[in-house]
Amino acid sequence: MHTIDLGKYNYRTDLIIEKVNSVNGDHYEEKGILVDTIIDSNNKYITIAFEDVTDKDNYKNVEWIFIRELKNILSNYVTLDSKILVVGLGNSQSTPDSLGPEVINNILVTRHLFNLGDVEDGYLNVCSLKPQVTGVTGIETSDMIEAVINKLNVDLVIVVDALAASSITRVNRTIQITDSGIAPGSGVGNNRRELSLKTLGIPVVAIGVPTIVDAATIVSNTMKYLLKHLSYKLENIDNVKNKLMVNETYDYSRQDIVFSDSDREKVMGILGSLDEEEMKSLFLEVLTPINYNLMVTPKEIDFIIEKLGLLIGNGINKSLHSSFNPTK
Repeated sequence: MHTIDLGKYNYRTDLIIEKVNSVNGDHYEEKGILVDTIIDSNNKYITIAFEDVTDKDNYKNVEWIFIRELKNILSNYVTLDSKILVVGLGNSQSTPDSLGPEVINNILVTRHLFNLGDVEDGYLNVCSLKPQVTGVTGIETSDMIEAVINKLNVDLVIVVDALAASSITRVNRTIQITDSGIAPGSGVGNNRRELSLKTLGIPVVAIGVPTIVDAATIVSNTMKYLLKHLSYKLENIDNVKNKLMVNETYDYSRQDIVFSDSDREKVMGILGSLDEEEMKSLFLEVLTPINYNLMVTPKEIDFIIEKLGLLIGNGINKSLHSSFNPTK
């Protein structure tokens, strides 16, 4: 059997739920949206998984659950006197990496109003920052944020960033909220200085959505769905309903794989002897050395980033300002 060096080719994911073997926290489903809470080293990770935010009704459901879960975390750090900095990480010139800047476009900032005088009840002291990326500014992002924190005496930082996933099902369909902070660029191998309580001296709540996935993941996921597809065909070969479908638009994604180990090898050859993790590691080993493990994003990413930016931006506003009443 071929030995795969896992140390050389690491999985690219920023999602805690893809890194743990099992969910060791709360789990519930509401309105078709899955919410998992994981406690790790006294830090909380909340993962919200959904189908589509371009659907109007589903958008409202996701936003409502996002606000509820974000308030849950913020309640541990926010008071009426808190000074809050919302940071949108990422590169506005690269659409898959522009989630952070897009969110900032929808943030209600109030710090300047507090400096001018009294602000009506129901609003907190909030400012925002788009630091861009080090390759654009020449300044380490963490240094810029730290300078603003020290100058303005900020009490809490909320950071928003685009993430990487190790499953195509999670791209643009998952929001992660955590009070552990964030390591910008870690999902694409461009590690920058961590933004956390440890490095900045104040609490950091991070919000992220995976907008990219690597080629090795797509190939390995395709292999899994191939087996699901063939399993569905075998179990429904005599189903009259399926025979009437012209374009075969049935959903087999939830189908259990019914092939035995020997059948898998007959269908897929030597690849059939590998489990899902081994298969992905093999594809990483094949594609990475020749620089073909491309990072991929859906073709409709522009529209989705706009929707997610509005959802998360308004979600942050509603979580911080009890009197916030958006017009859009």
